[in-house]
Amino acid sequence: MVAAGRAAGGGSGRAEGRGARREPAPGGAAARRPRSGACARRARHAPSPRRQRGWRDAHARPVSPRPPPAGLAMHRLAPALLARLGRRRLWAPVPRRGAAAASGEEELFVFPEYEPEPSGAAAAVAVTAAAAPRRERAPGRERPVVATGRPDPSVPPSGVSCSGCGAELQCRDGAAPGFVPAEKYRSLSDGPAGAGGLRGAVCQRCWLLAHHGRVLRLQLPPEQHRGVVSAALRRPPRHGRGPLLLYLLDVLELPDPVLPQLPELLGPDVPVAGLLVAGNKVDLLPADSPGHLGRLRRQVVAACAEAGLRGAPLVDVRLVSAKTGFGLEGLVSRLQRSWRCTGDVYLLGATNSGKSTLFNALLRSDYCKSRAPDIVDRATVSHWPGTTLNLLKFPIINPTCDRIFRRQERLREEATKTEDQLSSEEKMYLNHLKKQGYFVGRVGRTFQQPKSSLVIDFDPDMLSYSIDKDPRHSPKKHEEREEFTYNEVKDARWCFDTPGIVKENCVLNLLTEKEVKLVLPTQAIVPRTFILKPGMVLFLAALGRVDYLEGEKPAWFSVVASNLLPVHISILSKADAIYEKHAGQELLKVPMGGEERMKEFPPLVPQDITLKGIGTTEAVADIKLSSAGWVAVTAHTEEKLLLRAYTPKGTTLVVRKPPLLPYISTIRGARIAGTAAYRTKKPPSLVENLKTTERR
Repeated sequence: MVAAGRAAGGGSGRAEGRGARREPAPGGAAARRPRSGACARRARHAPSPRRQRGWRDAHARPVSPRPPPAGLAMHRLAPALLARLGRRRLWAPVPRRGAAAASGEEELFVFPEYEPEPSGAAAAVAVTAAAAPRRERAPGRERPVVATGRPDPSVPPSGVSCSGCGAELQCRDGAAPGFVPAEKYRSLSDGPAGAGGLRGAVCQRCWLLAHHGRVLRLQLPPEQHRGVVSAALRRPPRHGRGPLLLYLLDVLELPDPVLPQLPELLGPDVPVAGLLVAGNKVDLLPADSPGHLGRLRRQVVAACAEAGLRGAPLVDVRLVSAKTGFGLEGLVSRLQRSWRCTGDVYLLGATNSGKSTLFNALLRSDYCKSRAPDIVDRATVSHWPGTTLNLLKFPIINPTCDRIFRRQERLREEATKTEDQLSSEEKMYLNHLKKQGYFVGRVGRTFQQPKSSLVIDFDPDMLSYSIDKDPRHSPKKHEEREEFTYNEVKDARWCFDTPGIVKENCVLNLLTEKEVKLVLPTQAIVPRTFILKPGMVLFLAALGRVDYLEGEKPAWFSVVASNLLPVHISILSKADAIYEKHAGQELLKVPMGGEERMKEFPPLVPQDITLKGIGTTEAVADIKLSSAGWVAVTAHTEEKLLLRAYTPKGTTLVVRKPPLLPYISTIRGARIAGTAAYRTKKPPSLVENLKTTERR
């Protein structure tokens, strides 16, 4: 009936409201043509115009006599509409019926349901920002963050290190490490403590990273980080014994590019007593089969053997997650049982391997002195490579027999608890960690310093004032910073966090700040599996590409990369045109910035790869596209595949055999009709040191 009314009224039916009355057609009823046949039968059974008007009037919305302006109405409706859209379950790969690949249609596969959920405050800010009018910015590369505040070249360096990155605090040069604006520098150093008032302060770079998530770029050569590490390792042995090196290895980066450089970095003149290798970020990878952690550990051991690290210097190999706490209690027990407190410990590793995150986790564990968490500040952690610029340290606790016994009692007691027996705060924090990783651990503290009760100095005379005089404000008292006593540190052993060794030929060195945040995975990686025929192409953003050139049967390609990076499927004849048109745009997403950004971005360089399948459930190899991720290839038994992989010029492409997760293609859902993709599946998380409740 509504459609008939609109057709009769012409174009005015769409503009009218539900309760509006339509004007009769010219000529009235006499001008209408007589109806016959089916039209006449439908007209006899149709409701009368009076009943139609009554139905419209009953269902019509009341019209305000003074409607608000259109802009104000949309401003009021914007938060509700955005909230409704946020509750919907979006599905980015739009299924196209039919042979999409054969017809040449492109398919984009990003799964927003596995993106990190914004907090309540972040969602409110997003709604407000979306409702407010935006000023469009011309496409191009993001503007670099520059130092703010005035420098003062006349002020000498302070001799005090930044508590976040370890650089020496100064106000002489805004482009140098450790810069603090001259006004802030004077306000902290002009007190009675002098330069000691800067203790606990952070430089402007750490402040921007911690509070705004922005990177203040510094012009530092890669050799400077290596020089700081080399000078620290060549210090004379303290307490008659060399240090223990705790090398942190990113399992996503296997084979690690810095691990083969360790023998050269150590050298014969470095008095190292032992080396312990810890594979980090295991929480980001799903369990593709039972016992996959043992298989990961064996691959890390094999990587150490290929790098020439075997025999007496290699103490142990562990798998941990510095972010979720998985394996950290075992790492602390291993250090206290074998190394005890006989020497210092140095955290080594490449950039973005998680050294600062591990440093902060050990600072809140049983490995440091009981008062250290209240005195030593946490290291600055960010996505940007090379955040730590100098040495950071905390004192190691002496693991006496009594302390080890008390610690073991606490661990045994916690292992008998179930998730239902935890407090509400512990449950909330545990659920937060489960969203971030597949493997979660609970890091506790046995030796805690009792906190003194807060004493409020109340002066009632300060509240009384005369009518003729303004109220007086009490001067702000200078709070003394808590420090270690002489007896606590005179014979202490220290755990040092060192600057990360810069990885050469890495794609992260070519990206901007926003692009690095999209490429580096911070949440549990959800694998995306596709079945491709010969002549099809897979794009991983604009950072990598895999062409299936020759083969008799379809093969499975499983992408293991950040959930924020898009995967694009096309055909070989259109691949070059798609890259030329969409590189730097929203379709391929990274790099971002349009044509201007792509003019300075290096082109993709091909490399031919020949593989032979070993089964439909086991991958034959991983094609590692630098640090952007990898593609696991699964093919039929004895099936020969000719592939061509692309990475940006100057970056490293690695064919990893055996693959890191050989059964990754089995973690998938049903096939999406009309596409080359399978629905994704996210395995559940596992909590360490917690008793599982058996369900019937």
